[in-house]
Amino acid sequence: MDKTSAAGRTELGAKPGVVLVEVAEHKDEQRLDNFLLGKLKGVPKTLIYRIIRKGEVRVNGKRAKPDTRLSTGDKVRIPPVRTAETGQVPVPGKQLSERLTDSILLEDDCLLVLNKPAGLAVHAGTGAKLGVIEALRQLFPQWPGLELVHRLDKGTSGCLLLAKTGKARRALMDAFRDHTVRKTYHAIVTGLWPARIKRVDAALLRQPERGGQRMVEIDEDGKDASTEFKILRLFDQATLVEARPLTGRTHQIRVHAASIGCPLLGDDKYSVQEKHQLQQRAGSNRMFLHAAKLQFPHPLDGRIITVEAPYDVQFAQAISRLAAK
Repeated sequence: MDKTSAAGRTELGAKPGVVLVEVAEHKDEQRLDNFLLGKLKGVPKTLIYRIIRKGEVRVNGKRAKPDTRLSTGDKVRIPPVRTAETGQVPVPGKQLSERLTDSILLEDDCLLVLNKPAGLAVHAGTGAKLGVIEALRQLFPQWPGLELVHRLDKGTSGCLLLAKTGKARRALMDAFRDHTVRKTYHAIVTGLWPARIKRVDAALLRQPERGGQRMVEIDEDGKDASTEFKILRLFDQATLVEARPLTGRTHQIRVHAASIGCPLLGDDKYSVQEKHQLQQRAGSNRMFLHAAKLQFPHPLDGRIITVEAPYDVQFAQAISRLAAK
């Protein structure tokens, strides 16, 4: 377990003080912002980023950035902030517990692949008191090292990879960095996708949060981003496409699709269109992005694992409704 110490205080609680937390083995390679979100229950993400930006959070005595990767044994200084009482941490209800348990696609001694439900955040934060990772940790306390390997947007459904041990997490994150992980998404976009556009190359730059919302824009000063697209099915006012991100930028598929005039159906962040008959025809207000397939090398022996996630009811029904004359 992570070790916590402080002058005159040993825990994060109702009367917070500066604490020094030693990074445990199963937290190795975790981003600093995610580490703090796990430690400071109930603290808004905006505040997390603010204390990092102001230098109030230190790693081994030095300033760090939100995306700084931590290592086992690192000492993280956490300033006094107001945290939620332990008793206020939500407990997953019976319906959510059963839904998550039924959504497990693959499990072994070192990893777990979940068909994440749309509308459920991967971790608690602004606007979400309980996420996938917090719920799973409560449902399966026998997995103390359970950690997210990557993230999906709250509105996205499909394959979500988690590691049960620090060693597995490091190996899987190395695979993501080495581009040996292949992610395939299905999306319903508004309008008819141009057959000539099979790939979008456009640099993306993260913008300052607006009203607590994270935004990304195409900007030549941003990070290179590339997405391959393939038409799967044409409807009269929409298209079912396959999207394969060759890079892993925030909101990449959503921004690239919107950039050519075919934003994702139900994406109220990057679509300039108001909700209209097309959304009503689809029968749901969800964002229609689904992580359909995930291929990755197994952290123990390197064999390639392929996992496919079936559509949820809303996504499948939307396709049927849009195809109906």
